[in-house]
Amino acid sequence: MARMSSFSVSYIDTIACTRLVLPVLASLLLAGCSFTTIGPDYKKPDTPLLRQAASSSLMTEALPSTLLSDEALPHDWWHMYQSSELDRLIREALRHNLDLRTALYNLMQSQAANKEVESQQQPQFDINMQPYYGHPSGLSELQPDYVPPNTWHYNSGLQISYQVDLFGQIKRAIESSQAESEAAKAAYDLVKVNVVAETARAWTDVCAAGVQIHTVQQSINLQRQSARLTEQLVQAGRAGELDNIRANAQVASLEASLPPLLAEQENGYYRLATLTGDLPENLPPRIRKCATLPTLKKPLPMGDMRELLGRRPDIRQRERLLAASTAKIGVAMADLYPKITLGFGASSAGLMQGIGEQDSRAWNLGPLISWTVPNTGEVQARIEATRAGAGADYARFEKTVLNALQEVRTALNNYVQELQRQNSLKQEVAARQNAAEQTRRLYTYGKVGYLDVLDAERTLADSQLALVQSAGKLNSDQIALFLALGGGW
Repeated sequence: MARMSSFSVSYIDTIACTRLVLPVLASLLLAGCSFTTIGPDYKKPDTPLLRQAASSSLMTEALPSTLLSDEALPHDWWHMYQSSELDRLIREALRHNLDLRTALYNLMQSQAANKEVESQQQPQFDINMQPYYGHPSGLSELQPDYVPPNTWHYNSGLQISYQVDLFGQIKRAIESSQAESEAAKAAYDLVKVNVVAETARAWTDVCAAGVQIHTVQQSINLQRQSARLTEQLVQAGRAGELDNIRANAQVASLEASLPPLLAEQENGYYRLATLTGDLPENLPPRIRKCATLPTLKKPLPMGDMRELLGRRPDIRQRERLLAASTAKIGVAMADLYPKITLGFGASSAGLMQGIGEQDSRAWNLGPLISWTVPNTGEVQARIEATRAGAGADYARFEKTVLNALQEVRTALNNYVQELQRQNSLKQEVAARQNAAEQTRRLYTYGKVGYLDVLDAERTLADSQLALVQSAGKLNSDQIALFLALGGGW
């Protein structure tokens, strides 16, 4: 027990010595050295193209101010529809969506990698203990023809090392790792934005299909009434059998338009299940019965272009990846210079019965200067490769900005044009409704043929279906615009 205590005390003394000696040695060494960080310092891109993009306007004169505002886009934009069902579905999607879960694990992996890189700033400890039974060879003991007795031996050691970041290689590596972790966070936000938008779109698709089904069913009921009236007129001798055939054909034509709408409704239901991470049979049945399209209760907020460029996750992701690749240039450049590691080591080896004795202990203290005299062609090639990678990331960043502007303006243009189309369709439906009523009245009095009635009712049904389809398209365009604006995070 006394020998074991001696061994323990020797290690405690070693650690205490290390705590005292290493800072002193580091201070002495670094006092005569000047720190410098190799490589370019990163600055956020600021080019004429980006400045012009940031100062451009998102507003358009084609859309009335009652439907569009320059207010900041809220993070939870889906609440603007004031639909408790939509709110519930999006909550479920944010909790259980599998793409989002994958992105979260990718983020956690990136953050763990960043911690690993940051640990290079800390001293490294290596402790080992190796007991073993046996004997060395006689020759190793300089005693030929001698076989030492078998006994227990041990070999233990403690190594402490600290790399001096003289040229900023570790600093640049940490900068790059932190930027990549922030890019992973932006990628996670991008998945959230898309999951929210796709969930809202799938739900509105189900509701839009429900509205269209309801409209077609109304047209079918009206056409069946018209067919019964025609049959009565045929029986009374006031219409020909051909009119009856045409009336029934129109009923069949309208009925044939229902299956595609039912399929569209069901497909939206399936998409909702996948987005919320569940099976279709577990979704509330009331979702299938949705036959009312959500509407915005206030003007659509657009914000300004500068907010857009700072809000969109894909732009933030590309900007952070550019920062990471810029820092990697410094990491590559530091390979041109030597590396200095401060080290302290203590060891003890010998027979187990002599563990901790004075003659079994050893220690060393001093810097390790390592410099692989660079093959300048190889190192310079790596530096050029990292510079080229940073250049490519810069081009990708600018392209992402331009794509963002294109997506916003395309979405806004689609929204504006569809809104104008919907207004025209409303006027068309009103006119065709009037024409169909007058044609039916004239047909009842024998003033026109049934072909005129059939044409008026067919065009009315087509116009009514086009109007409700336009309403669904308008909802989809709104969601596309929210997505392009980077709404959510």
